[in-house]
Amino acid sequence: MTIALLLAAAQAASLPPMPELERAIAAADARLFRAAFEDCAPAVLAEVLAPEFAMYHDRGGKVTGSRDAFVARVAEQCAARAPGGANAGYRNRRALVPGSRTIRPMGDWGALEEASHVFYEWDSGGEGESPQWQLVGGARYMHLWQWTAAGPRLLTSYSYDHAGVEE
Repeated sequence: MTIALLLAAAQAASLPPMPELERAIAAADARLFRAAFEDCAPAVLAEVLAPEFAMYHDRGGKVTGSRDAFVARVAEQCAARAPGGANAGYRNRRALVPGSRTIRPMGDWGALEEASHVFYEWDSGGEGESPQWQLVGGARYMHLWQWTAAGPRLLTSYSYDHAGVEE
């Protein structure tokens, strides 16, 4: 992509009507979490995140202050999951809690998304046990999406109320 195209994509665009805005944010949200959890696709994250992306987590405080730092962090985690890595074979996924998502326009600039999600880890099963996804916890999140000519870009993420299944 040329610099001119990147600059054009970063410029604000008019928000679409609410149903289209909700669909676009839902699709970007799914793409974001699939890239970070299931697909281990750091390059896809770079397409969804704004350059000045920041993330805050209730258990770790400020996680990152830039898209590049976050993408690098996910790339390290993905490398650790690869064969020979410290966490070789580890798999996890995230699922949105149905009906929990609320999206509110923020003027004509972007939108605020709030939702709940749950997390699973793959259990390959022990002797006599079937492999299956195990529910390990859940949390809430709030995302501030900036609307650009290329669609929504995640600017700020707040991840909070994390709890395990036994908490």
